[in-house]
Amino acid sequence: MKVLITDYDFPDVDLELALYKAAGVEVVTAQCRTEDEVIAAAAGCQGLLVQYAPVNAKVFAARPEIRIASRYGAGFDTINTADAAKYGVWVGNSPDYGVGEVSTHALAMALDLIRNITVYDRAVKAGEWHYTTAGIIPRASEMTLGLIGLGRIGKRMAHISRNVFKRVIAYDPYIIDGDFPAYVERVGREDLFRQADVVSLHTPLNDDTRNLVNGSLLKLLKPNSYLVNSARGGLINIDDLLAALESNQLKGAALDVLPVEPPETASAIVQHKRVLLSPHAAFYSDVAAQELRRKAAQNLIDWDRTGRPSYVVVEGNKK
Repeated sequence: MKVLITDYDFPDVDLELALYKAAGVEVVTAQCRTEDEVIAAAAGCQGLLVQYAPVNAKVFAARPEIRIASRYGAGFDTINTADAAKYGVWVGNSPDYGVGEVSTHALAMALDLIRNITVYDRAVKAGEWHYTTAGIIPRASEMTLGLIGLGRIGKRMAHISRNVFKRVIAYDPYIIDGDFPAYVERVGREDLFRQADVVSLHTPLNDDTRNLVNGSLLKLLKPNSYLVNSARGGLINIDDLLAALESNQLKGAALDVLPVEPPETASAIVQHKRVLLSPHAAFYSDVAAQELRRKAAQNLIDWDRTGRPSYVVVEGNKK
């Protein structure tokens, strides 16, 4: 088997190379950003290990030898799953590597917005020393946390947040009632935006969720609410988000992900004083990064050995 490792965002791929060497897998590496670059680099490769490079029908048609694509990450929106199914290509991911990291990061961002830690820090460094420099601060234990998505990360977020907030409510049309924890109240999407003081997003990006958070939903929020996104940048319409901030429908937003990454430094969302940003880092801890890389790479080894990856997103043709 021959594998292309492409467009990785790590200092090296020594871990992956060691795994593949032990498994007798041939490896090539390339920093591809376009379909054409993937096609050029993937000659003779049966497997792809990708992060952000686009993988779709154009790639599969040009390289029919590709039988499996595994993505670094729980999300798989850079791989067109419908195209993969059409061409009989397996798709795998790493859905459970950073559950604790992402949920902890989301809660940390929410609490930073509520407690205004970053604002206090800037004030102190500017020579201001007074508890009022960050404005009015609400009491978290009197607030409602609303979760959009109650998968692995959403459930962990609910668990670690239930003693911080007065209520935890959630919307997830794909989860049955029995999978909702007893301490999480199920509500509809519009009701969640009406009731929540803090909305945190934990859903994948697909055709149903792209621009999910838009002007019509944001207008349902209580004045001075908060929004946290540690999932996918494309879930939010950024122009509508900025409008909600300007109208004070939103008091603040915390974003670990953006529709375009990295963003332009001068963009309105980056420069907004009530937007807290981190660089798509919610997944990261040293341990989680190692686990992510190992599981994404192992998908290809398992497929080569058994005809099936460890974590299946799309079932392809038999070997």
